[in-house]
Amino acid sequence: MRIRPARLALAAVAALAVAAFAVTGAATPAATAPAAKADTPGKPTATRFATFNASLNRNAPGQLVTDLSTPGNAQAAAVAETIQRTNPDVVLVNEFDHVEGGLAAELFRENYLEVGHNGAAPVDYPYYFVAPSNTGVPSEFDLNNNGVVGGGDDAFGFGLFPGQFGMVVYSKYPIATDDVRTFQHFLWKDMPGAVLPDDPATPEPADWYSPEELGVFRLSSKSHWDVPIEVPGRKPVHFLVSHPTPPTFDGAEDRNGTRNHDEIRFWADYVAGGRTAAYIYDDEGGRGGLGRGQDFVIAGDQNADPFDGDSYDDAILQLLDHPRVRDPHPTSAGAVEAATRDGGANLTHTGPAAEDTADFADGAPGNLRADYVLPSKRLTVRNSGVYWLTSADPLFTRLVGTFPFPASDHRLVWVDVRTGRAHGR
Repeated sequence: MRIRPARLALAAVAALAVAAFAVTGAATPAATAPAAKADTPGKPTATRFATFNASLNRNAPGQLVTDLSTPGNAQAAAVAETIQRTNPDVVLVNEFDHVEGGLAAELFRENYLEVGHNGAAPVDYPYYFVAPSNTGVPSEFDLNNNGVVGGGDDAFGFGLFPGQFGMVVYSKYPIATDDVRTFQHFLWKDMPGAVLPDDPATPEPADWYSPEELGVFRLSSKSHWDVPIEVPGRKPVHFLVSHPTPPTFDGAEDRNGTRNHDEIRFWADYVAGGRTAAYIYDDEGGRGGLGRGQDFVIAGDQNADPFDGDSYDDAILQLLDHPRVRDPHPTSAGAVEAATRDGGANLTHTGPAAEDTADFADGAPGNLRADYVLPSKRLTVRNSGVYWLTSADPLFTRLVGTFPFPASDHRLVWVDVRTGRAHGR
């Protein structure tokens, strides 16, 4: 992966932080909750946006509903307590199986989020949004070219059943449901200059998928949603959420790596708007992207690190270096401690360990920055962080832990943006 000079400076700072933590960090417990939003009377207020790949996916349809139907599931309780202790106003939960009618989303809200856990206050989300996912939806084609049609690899997005690894948005503020846009059915081939995978066994370029397969192949491995949040005191903030495929589990054709790149590019083009986004169409036939006067926050497990891992070159830099996107660089002391403790691939990483958000296998790829909350530059960032506690924190074992994790191998990422009045005109 190519590294840009400005980012190398960050990597050097992070390396020093890791070394310092190895000597002094373990003696200082981390705070058990992120900084409060600390609004000042008469001043613009802040809204906390968050993303959390909570690993609330199950191996068969109906299992998540069963697990959430009573308040006794330990993993769901750990996920809920994490959300309660960070208290976001708007949160995307990735890897939450989609169930028609929103039943799973309602059960998690009623039996877990609205029930206090271990002294954490309940959190109330009157509004939520769910929609179908491409995961587990049969394509009727041999997409992995193994000579057999069927199974998770031949679905439009990897999954053992429709809706596995889906997502849900919870909000304390109303969602402008009539203005929500979903892009589940947008075809990969309809993206100009798409980085389509190539079959290395043939001389023709970009031919891993046949014309017939490309005629139905959807770009989104789950979906892309534009969910406008009616934040008090300003025009709606467009919460742009997705969960691109991991850039692994493929071969030399890099079909998942290239797809991950273009799933990320979709939002880069969408927020650019104008001619750049003219090719985009939503599931209702509407075309184009955002206008210049519209605020947004991009959120989700993007499965791409700007320095390390297996993603296609510069995939996430399409957002991090975008002229309309602000990168708050959220950090945690827990991530620095984990990089030192886990060793393995972490010892060769060039990116800042403090910005990691996922605790992956030590040998490869190691811990990475995979989860992002990226506001538009029109929004002023007041604070940000990753809920990755250090081992000295009394909540560590219950909410973070080490493999097998009590909640998820990902950490919740949050960003506070000033939203009390329009800003940056």
